[in-house]
Amino acid sequence: MVHGAPEGPLLPAPVSAAGTYTIQDIRAGCKVTMTRPIPGGGTEERLAEVLSIRQKPVPLNAPAKDPASDSSDPAANIEYFIHWHLFNKRLDEWVSATRVLLTKDMEWPRPKAPPGHGVGTPIVATGASSASGGAVAAGITTPSGTSTPVTQKALAPSASSLARSVSVSLLKKATLASASQHQGSPSGIGQKRKAHPDDDEDDEVGSIVSDSAGDGMDIDEGEDGEDREGSVSVSEEVIVSAPQDPSAAPAFMGKATEIEKLRHGGSMTQSVGEVARVKNLNRIQFGRNEVEAWYFSPYPVEYAHLPVLYLCEFCLSYYPSQFMLGRHLRSCLLKHPPGNEVYRNRDPGSDEEISFFEIDGKRQITWCRNLSLLSKCFLDHKTLYYDVQPFLYYVMTSNDSAGCHLVGYFSKEKESAEGYNLACIMTLPQHQRKGYGKLLIEFSYELSKREMKIGSPEKPLSDLGLLSYKAYWAEIIVELLGDCPDDISIEEIANRTSITQNDIMWTCQQMGLFKYYKGQHVLCVTDQIMEQHRRAKAKQRKRIRPERIVWKPPVFSRDQLRFGY
Repeated sequence: MVHGAPEGPLLPAPVSAAGTYTIQDIRAGCKVTMTRPIPGGGTEERLAEVLSIRQKPVPLNAPAKDPASDSSDPAANIEYFIHWHLFNKRLDEWVSATRVLLTKDMEWPRPKAPPGHGVGTPIVATGASSASGGAVAAGITTPSGTSTPVTQKALAPSASSLARSVSVSLLKKATLASASQHQGSPSGIGQKRKAHPDDDEDDEVGSIVSDSAGDGMDIDEGEDGEDREGSVSVSEEVIVSAPQDPSAAPAFMGKATEIEKLRHGGSMTQSVGEVARVKNLNRIQFGRNEVEAWYFSPYPVEYAHLPVLYLCEFCLSYYPSQFMLGRHLRSCLLKHPPGNEVYRNRDPGSDEEISFFEIDGKRQITWCRNLSLLSKCFLDHKTLYYDVQPFLYYVMTSNDSAGCHLVGYFSKEKESAEGYNLACIMTLPQHQRKGYGKLLIEFSYELSKREMKIGSPEKPLSDLGLLSYKAYWAEIIVELLGDCPDDISIEEIANRTSITQNDIMWTCQQMGLFKYYKGQHVLCVTDQIMEQHRRAKAKQRKRIRPERIVWKPPVFSRDQLRFGY
């Protein structure tokens, strides 16, 4: 875990008063107030950060407009890609400039620090600059060439907040390092999604962000998990120390460096460029479902900004039109993932048949790349690389007479030096909140038991990943403690469940199971926790039946583990 030093005060952001700016003055990085529709009808006023600007796209089959009848309102032809303040990044969207409220103040991008004042160096204004106000106090030259009067808002942090040291992951450090270079990149920093009260049982894994330096589980500070739906907590201030070497947080990582990072740091390598990308897909047609893409995914540029991207649900090939997809389906012979089926079971409650397929990334390169492209639409901090050879993919499907339909998957390294049993996990949005996330997690631990190893997911976990794993770990630990009549140690719990001791201790601390009794710490399960466990068990969620698994730990030679471009 990386501990940082207090950061010097930042320059205050210039603010243009209401009525002193126009639509043409707004540029990427500005924060403006917009109207936002709310559920049930009506609108609300909310602050939004502009990440990108474009001309309103014209459909290919749209009739030609008469120039004389064209609207004189410039806002009607401009769209902004915005990030709603205090909202999750998955809600970022393209909106029309007509929704901007020019009657509210506009905040300009924060000025860059003067040369010689890096991260962690206090910036002190001299008396002359304070008296004159400089160019900032006098005004700002906007892109349209007009000088806009601005005012300064005091943003002096409190002494207690400056003295506080915050533990941050390498991804947050890389994001902060790129914030001064990329406009709009601060929009997704430090946001966490609060879950529904039922997320203890049904919340699905959205993403898991790995970081080889993340040894602890306290990466989501202030995460109270399952309180409210849709509310978001934001870390107001992230304090990091300046890297001693400029190469410590590179803005771009070369191909050879990335291969080395994949080899030693797992699949979730950190890249600054991926964080600040603008979403390039609108909706995805996948089987019988049409879902909205959440984040950027590097599909070919020819397929970007289409109204709908059509995917074959079996081979995961992508097409720009329904006609081309239909022509492909008439010749596609694949009805299940191209791998070995290692598990099949029919749930007696729902009469649903679930299968797991093991796919070697080195043998099915194209299919695994297409799966990575699809999963990147719903995983924010996952960095996509086309080198899928070092990983095994375990794909979960729901079976019927038409074939085996993709529900979710997780990947794991063929050889993990850190002992990780899972690299990335994702459940498709149309199948979330149905218990599939816990099923994927449980299957990964069943494989670890077959390998006779103790494993853990790559860390740090995302907000959704942490909620899902926390619920799974709590359920397994309480169930084991309730069924065990004798005293049991944390080491014995780890050996029986294949959960690492660090994960067990963190979960017990979160649940308040540690009690100090007769000079030592003991695990004590209260009646309230047991009652919650009984209510959760009564829901009869989907479970893995270990006797149905037909799988042996794969053994790879040195040549089989060799990979590269």
